[in-house]
This record gives sequence, C-alpha cells and structure tokens, in this order.
Amino acid sequence: MIIAVSGKGGTGKTVIASLLVRSLAERNAYDILAIDSDPDSNLPEALGVEVERTIGDIREELLEKRDSLSPGMSWRSQLEYEAMRAIVETRAFDLISMGRPEGPGCYCAANHVLREIIDTLAKNYDYVIIDTEAGLEHLSRRTTQNVDVMLVVTDTSKRGITTAARIKELAEELQVKFSDIYVVINRATAETKEKLQEYAREIGLEVIGIVPEDENVRRYDYEGKPLIELPDDTPALRAVREIAEKIAR
Repeated sequence: MIIAVSGKGGTGKTVIASLLVRSLAERNAYDILAIDSDPDSNLPEALGVEVERTIGDIREELLEKRDSLSPGMSWRSQLEYEAMRAIVETRAFDLISMGRPEGPGCYCAANHVLREIIDTLAKNYDYVIIDTEAGLEHLSRRTTQNVDVMLVVTDTSKRGITTAARIKELAEELQVKFSDIYVVINRATAETKEKLQEYAREIGLEVIGIVPEDENVRRYDYEGKPLIELPDDTPALRAVREIAEKIAR
C-alpha cells in the first residue's frame, strides 16, 4: 500500500508521516519504506535518520561529470542506479529522500526517477509512506502517481480544509487516481474539531482522524528531537495509531 501525506505548508504533515511510519513499524510485521519527496527535507530528522545523499544531490553530481560517465550506461540509468544506492536502511524501516539540488534547474528528471523508484520499490514493501512537498505541486509534477491512500493534513483553519478540497479536485482533473482520499485534522482542540469536521462533510471530504494539540510534539520540535522517539502515551501518537488501524490491510 502506498500512502501519500500532503497538505498546505505548516499543517504538520511531516509529523503525521513520521508517526504513521512508527505506528506501522511497531507491529514488527511489515516492510516499510519512507519517502521524503519534499525538497525542504524534514522527514529524516523526524525519523532520527541521517541521509548522506539525496536524489537531488545525485542529480547534481552526475550533471557535473556527465561527459565522463561510462558510455555503456546512460545518464538516466546511472541516476536510477545511484538513487537506489541512496536508500538508508534501518531495523524498522527504509528511507529515501528527494533532497534539494545544489544548482539551478528543474526537478523533472529527479521527479521522474522518484516515480519509477516508487513504482519499482513498492513491490518490495508492505507499506510506502510518502511525505510530499507542501501544496499542490506534487500532483502537477506527478510524484504521487499510483497512490492507494492520500492523507491530506489540515490545521484548524478553513484554509486547510479548502486546500484538501483543491487537492481532491486537481487530482480528478489530472486523472491521478487514489483508492481513497481522507482528511487528517492536526493540532485540533475541543473547540475547533467539531466545526472542522462539519465543514469537511459539507464539501464532501471524509475525516479519518483528529490529532490533538500536543505539548510533547511541540517540545520535541523545539529541541530538535526525532519525533519517532516520542513517549508511547503521547496523545498525537495514539491518534495516529488509530489512523493506521483504519487504513492498514
């Protein structure tokens, strides 16, 4: 199952993605791949993993020595080979990061490789969790093609729910197919969650989970601690576990 976590910037999608990885890994029964497809990479830190090379790094390295590459291997094949080697393996999950290129240029080649990696590697894992870039770019660039579940994370504002609706609409326009698309309300309070659930229903979106405002998450973020190491009884983690139960097969 491929699960993409998206939403507008600042909603906490990396928090949800990292805790979803932990929730699934806790079962010790699944092979899990985490993918950070956001150029502003934060998922490795949230998962407590150090990434030495990203797809963006590899792209820049190969562009610099393009003329000296082996004639028996195309630039694209070399990029794909090096990208596979960039996967970081841990006992609980594997991770690959999109990263950010050092120089100018579009992400077309890197995005294409990422799509191919997702399609190829997904067959080797039970779950693939993608932390997408903020906004709608991941749809127009098709880095979330062939996704089973899209989780759109919103904060406690109508703008967040509106972004979720736009993601659903754009996916339909681009014919990007998901088996299911759900909303996750993050940093919810007792005063806001009911109104947001009602608003989501009004525009045809299903809320799969509500993650409460959590002082532990705020403190770990402030201190730079990996979110995957949050205490077991953390309210946010308990809420994401419930989401994992609903979507796990």
